[in-house]
Amino acid sequence: MRLILPILLSLAALSAGAAGPLPVTGAGGDYDALMAMVGDARVVMLGEATHGSREFHRERARITRRLILEKGFGAVVFEAPWEPVRRADAWIRGEGRDADAAAALGGLHRFPRWMWRNTDVRDFVESLRAINAGRSAHARLYGMDLYSVPESADAVVRHVARRSVDAAALARRRYACFDDYLVEPQIYGREVEAGRAPSCAEGAAAQLAELESGGNAGAGEDDFMTWQSARVVRNGEDYHRAMYREEDSSWNLREAHMAGTLHQLLERMGLAGKIVVWAQNIHQGDARATDQAAAGETSLGQLMRERYGEAAVLVGLTTHHGKVRAATGWATPDRVKRLRPAWPESWSGQLHRIGLPAFMLVFRGDAALAERYAASRPERAVGVTYLPHDERNSHYFNVRLSRQFDAVIHIDATTPVKPLR
Repeated sequence: MRLILPILLSLAALSAGAAGPLPVTGAGGDYDALMAMVGDARVVMLGEATHGSREFHRERARITRRLILEKGFGAVVFEAPWEPVRRADAWIRGEGRDADAAAALGGLHRFPRWMWRNTDVRDFVESLRAINAGRSAHARLYGMDLYSVPESADAVVRHVARRSVDAAALARRRYACFDDYLVEPQIYGREVEAGRAPSCAEGAAAQLAELESGGNAGAGEDDFMTWQSARVVRNGEDYHRAMYREEDSSWNLREAHMAGTLHQLLERMGLAGKIVVWAQNIHQGDARATDQAAAGETSLGQLMRERYGEAAVLVGLTTHHGKVRAATGWATPDRVKRLRPAWPESWSGQLHRIGLPAFMLVFRGDAALAERYAASRPERAVGVTYLPHDERNSHYFNVRLSRQFDAVIHIDATTPVKPLR
């Protein structure tokens, strides 16, 4: 009884509040409270506890469609490479050569391709095309990550070649030291930092500076997209080397790059511009409410809060158990793995005890509810790899949930994404 009573009291405290847990049942009004909280916000960050669970894609798709149709959001941004997503963006606007959504996602061929090339993302992309078919102002789709250095370098060269053969030849020379690492760009950073290969740092910076001096950042669509590709090359080059430099945080470089991409998109869209962002919880939440802060790490969500204040809404998605698609190591084959029940003392373990299959907690605007979820507890983060045998060390970090996010959607049992083959 001594053990049971504190648990019951804890559950009563967690379940209480002005709004309390709001069930998610699949009904049209599931996210009415979230829409009300979003208000006139310009940025909505939708997280996920794992990259390989289909329910997270499905619920984010439901929310995103409402944000586009009801709140005027004009772009969706994936935690995916910039250049490969351009094909899908063209397809949802009725452009490009791809026959269907699956083909339009074909540019995402690098590991972990199943993260975005899966049936649920395909269905969402199809829904964006259907929305755009009846609108003059098309919703856009972008990637914000920097894992596409070779593709982005090629895009820059092709764009420059349309204007000057000599300028294209110069761009090729500047990017030539990437040529031996087209299959796996991360190896470039290792070899350069070990002194076994020449660096492209100077050439990548020079190419970006040349495009900026020509006004590409604020120019037409093709010029802007090329400038962003050049940013990916410059920042990606630095990131891949930083992974092998102990004194630098490659994590912070990546977060800053993604935040810069979002800011540039918002600037280009104008004061009325609004974007929805899909990424892992560890990026979307505010790092100041987690162990990351003590380690000197920032996060995308923190950077957006610092820049946009309450115009940025951070939403986490959590799960307790199920099955998940993941790899065992970087660039290794993916497979379906059993997602262990969350540690009982973790936030997902506590949310599981509420006893609902799926529900939402809205912290912003409810001080009493936020206070109940303000303690520091472990929370699980599963990226492209999952190591069940070392879960405590590899996948848990401490968070103050209601400080990390403005709202949380909990889906108790989740299932694995199905890749497009």
